[in-house]
Amino acid sequence: MTEFLSHLDIDAAVTAVRQKTAYQPTIGLVLGSGLNQLADAIENADIIPYEEIPNWPASTVPGHSGRLVIGQLEGKTVFVQQGRAHYYEGHPIHKIVMPIRVMKRLGVNTLIVTNAAGGINASFSPGDLMLIKDHLNMPGLAGNNPLRGPNDDSFGPRFPDMIDAYTPALRKLAHETAVSLGFKLQEGTYAFVGGPSFETPAELRFLRTVGADAVGMSTVPSVVVARHAGMRILGISSITNMAVPDPVPGTELTHEEVMETGKIIVPRLEALLRGILQKI
Repeated sequence: MTEFLSHLDIDAAVTAVRQKTAYQPTIGLVLGSGLNQLADAIENADIIPYEEIPNWPASTVPGHSGRLVIGQLEGKTVFVQQGRAHYYEGHPIHKIVMPIRVMKRLGVNTLIVTNAAGGINASFSPGDLMLIKDHLNMPGLAGNNPLRGPNDDSFGPRFPDMIDAYTPALRKLAHETAVSLGFKLQEGTYAFVGGPSFETPAELRFLRTVGADAVGMSTVPSVVVARHAGMRILGISSITNMAVPDPVPGTELTHEEVMETGKIIVPRLEALLRGILQKI
């Protein structure tokens, strides 16, 4: 298996999607766990299971439905990735970002990404929503960057700038929308780690020291590729648990606990996403 995606790989997926929808989406959403209700609310939707798209990475994580939903939401034509593939599932890094390249080819110019994350910042609480203002790409710093390999100039430059990767104007819009809905958003730096094991206390102390406010196992590779392609980007983390660097002895974190807290956050996150879409 080749280490890099070719034009043929991407074009085959684009063609398959175009054969199944007449929509011309301009906004892409990558929905994490628990947001099935928002995807179900899309009007006159064309639904495409991932297995019907050539070369598309499959998602095996509970809570990730594994389909595209394309249609109208809050008056906008949206391309919704309902469930994502993760690096820890065994996909090569270039494969998990393929959906972003397909979005770009289809005309999407604004990307909204959501995830579940552990809160490292002590001022955060489970149930908070955090706007991502910057990120730490831990696997990428070690060389496992989704842009590694031959550069595709049709998407972007060899050395893309990552300053303000999370579009300031969209972050401002998100803050204003949250205030209008009666709550406040946290804002901070998201650390991307490979997973699937949760972080050790020593790793969390390291991440806290280098400036991470939250930590998770997704999102950043997609953001890097979207930034490379010149897309506007908004990232939102649901703080489902506190990633405590100095845990009480006997403390144990499970994926089920993360999912349960995520359910509590969903109504507020859904309202925020709808409000943002109305104003874009």
